[in-house]
Amino acid sequence: MRPQNLKDTVKKLMRYMGHHAFLFVLVGILVSLSALGNLLGTYMIRPIVNDVLDTGIQKAWLQLLLMAFIFLIGVASALGYTQLMAVAAQKVIKDIRHDLFHVMQKLPISFFDTHSHGELMSRFTNDVDTVSDALNNSFAMMIQSFIQVAGTLILLFVLSWKLSCIVLVFYVILFLYIQFSSRKSKTYFSSQQENIGQINGFTEEMISGQKVVKVFNHEKANQTAFESINKSLQQSSSKALSYSQTIVPVVVSLSFVNYAIVSVVGGYMALQGQMDVGSLASYLIFVRQAAMPINQFTLQMNLLLSALAGAERIFELMNKEPEIDEGKVTLVRVRVKNGQFLETKDNTGIWAWRHPRPEGVEYVQLKGDVCFYDVDFGYTSKKTILHQINLYAKPGQKVAFVGATGAGKTTITNLINRFYELQNGSITYDGIDIKLIKKDDLRRSLGIVLQDTHLFSGTIMDNIRFGNLDATDDECIEAARLANADSFIRRLPQGYQTQVHNDGQNLSSGQRQLLAIARAAVADPPVLILDEATSSVDTHTERMIEQGMDKLMEGRTVFVIAHRLSTVRNADVIIVLDHGSIIERGNHDQLLEEKGVYYQLYSGMFELS
Repeated sequence: MRPQNLKDTVKKLMRYMGHHAFLFVLVGILVSLSALGNLLGTYMIRPIVNDVLDTGIQKAWLQLLLMAFIFLIGVASALGYTQLMAVAAQKVIKDIRHDLFHVMQKLPISFFDTHSHGELMSRFTNDVDTVSDALNNSFAMMIQSFIQVAGTLILLFVLSWKLSCIVLVFYVILFLYIQFSSRKSKTYFSSQQENIGQINGFTEEMISGQKVVKVFNHEKANQTAFESINKSLQQSSSKALSYSQTIVPVVVSLSFVNYAIVSVVGGYMALQGQMDVGSLASYLIFVRQAAMPINQFTLQMNLLLSALAGAERIFELMNKEPEIDEGKVTLVRVRVKNGQFLETKDNTGIWAWRHPRPEGVEYVQLKGDVCFYDVDFGYTSKKTILHQINLYAKPGQKVAFVGATGAGKTTITNLINRFYELQNGSITYDGIDIKLIKKDDLRRSLGIVLQDTHLFSGTIMDNIRFGNLDATDDECIEAARLANADSFIRRLPQGYQTQVHNDGQNLSSGQRQLLAIARAAVADPPVLILDEATSSVDTHTERMIEQGMDKLMEGRTVFVIAHRLSTVRNADVIIVLDHGSIIERGNHDQLLEEKGVYYQLYSGMFELS
């Protein structure tokens, strides 16, 4: 697949280069000096040879020194532009990586649901590397090669327009073949970049899921799938190289034929007095050297085509629509004076929503009052998952969701975070529509413990502090005590300074879950979402953290999702979901008295699936 918008890709890449225009202009000047030095130095052979033949070597010293000085300028310029190019290229790559990561941070959760992690990583690594290689190697070389090719043609015509007609015919043949080969190869270079992204994505998934692969003896099937993707990569790479790699030998072969013909014809012209020996010597060197800049130009063109294919994939990701956030209500610290809320930077322990209104700013205390009104939702417009959801959670209430897998329990909590947008209905937070609240501030007020715990590289202390970057060590330790994680942490070799590796693989699943609970505790949010928060701990460990969890949930609005019905018995409200609809609601005793679905689940007549 060839680049869809080559012009737009080049324009965007040039915009990044324009941020460091001074360096690139300076590189262009030094490259031009280097190329011109090589051309003028070679042209000096003509007067030197003629003077030597006419008057001997004694009078040619000055011109020899001039030629050496010209070549010295060329060498110094080459040294200068190679050093500057390395700096300029890495500045551009730094900007691209910065913007790419910034865009990734702003993309909605739904984007990551539909793209493999390995394929996205390929944009940061392989695609960015191809652009880096092209900037380091191609930018200066393309300018140099162009000047040398154009300058060589001009000087050839200056030395002998008759011989140059022969050279021009060979140049036309060369450029026609280069154009044909480049057109063919750039299509496959683009396919190669896409296939590399696919193979990276597949490999990343298989490595992260290696235990599952081995448990189910899926090695052969994985090998087959990998071979299919690998074969596609091999075919696209082979086809790209089969065209691009023929350019150099074709150019070299034609240049030898050209050199041989010009040597014979030029020698005959010199014998006939139609051309002086100095001009012929200089001319033949130019003809011999002409193949080198053409080879360099074509080789860099192949690298440039590959880089443009990678750049297009990078800019394609940058062009993705960021997560929509039209909210204007923000979360601020306040203090109370004469019954009024006043903004402050001090840690008063009181938060409020700063709600701009036409008549002035209104402050609404953050309490954790969450209400759903006729909410409909689907991950796609064609299929609705939640139907007419109406519920409320008053400050300090514990609301539990019960239902089979796929009933919509986790989806409801994802909507509170605004990970996804509603199709119909509304959700209010302390009486404010969550669409009016800035997403960062909304999520800052929520603590969440997910079923799949993710720990980051760093120490135990770092991972707990992830919930509140301003938390002190003492606050992190207190949060660990609250989650009953302190005892096992202190038994680790370095205690709270123990390094976490590979998403916490050096810890048990229960220990990872306890750290996730501690991370939520240190955030000290008014609303907690516990999505199967105790799914990875055994019954004994579950009992150990119940007391700490009760302390953590005290005074907070809590949404609990659990398969173990024993964990929701003390909930203020239990909501039973089935296929995205609420079919029962009430506390534990009320639902048992109704003898409906919850009763059947609790008594073992039905099972959650």
